[in-house]
Amino acid sequence: MSLQQEIIALLGVKPSIDPQEEIAKRVGFLKEYVKAAGATGLLIAISGGVDSAVATGLCKRATDELTAETGKEYMTLGVFQPYGQQEDIAHSYAVAEAFALKHKVETNIEEAVDEIALETEHAFKSLGMSRHISRGGKGNVKARTRMIVQYALAFDLNLLVVGTDHASEALTGFYTKWGDGAVDITPLSSLNKRQVREVARALGVPAEVVDKAPTAGLWAGQTDEAELGVSYDDNSDYLEGKTIPDASREILEKHYRRTQHKRQAIPGI
Repeated sequence: MSLQQEIIALLGVKPSIDPQEEIAKRVGFLKEYVKAAGATGLLIAISGGVDSAVATGLCKRATDELTAETGKEYMTLGVFQPYGQQEDIAHSYAVAEAFALKHKVETNIEEAVDEIALETEHAFKSLGMSRHISRGGKGNVKARTRMIVQYALAFDLNLLVVGTDHASEALTGFYTKWGDGAVDITPLSSLNKRQVREVARALGVPAEVVDKAPTAGLWAGQTDEAELGVSYDDNSDYLEGKTIPDASREILEKHYRRTQHKRQAIPGI
């Protein structure tokens, strides 16, 4: 078995999907998990990108169905988490409107992140180092701060925190360990990026969100494809078992090997 075949089997990606079937399956998965956990609903951070938009649509459908079936009120809480001014924050609100979210809140993380960055730089000085926190280091602080706020809300509201990671991100390890990768449940995990977009269109995600360039939003001008050095088309083709250019395959498999620690349990002895 080739490495490509091993990865496909591990991540559970299908070569093609029926979007409506995938929606029904994933909504059912969310409903059963909420009931088993005794939770009152789901919390989803809405970044303005297609992944969180799809997760939002699935969550809202799941909690609406649970409310209708049980007579008990279940909620989907949408959380907007800009760092200062977010250029595409309107897309986050457009997603909430598209799915008629009744419960939504904005929690700006700028002050908390800047304070953590400042304390980190004080620590560098104490170690005799004259340096600032790196761009990547601060980006990770942003992702982890967002999760701290999400879990603070979820704990007191008895909600499950929903993740937006999918197979294309798992392949490259393109998420922050203990940041956006630290969640209770991941309803998109066996879909590649192309399939996420297919489900998005079937759910009714606004077109401007479906078609925008993917970004983690960790710094100005950042895009996933530029940072990874490979397109999501090649990434999705790889996960569908297709032949892609050797250069793209090498990049993807290098990312996969380098980020293996993110997909494994914490080692111990």
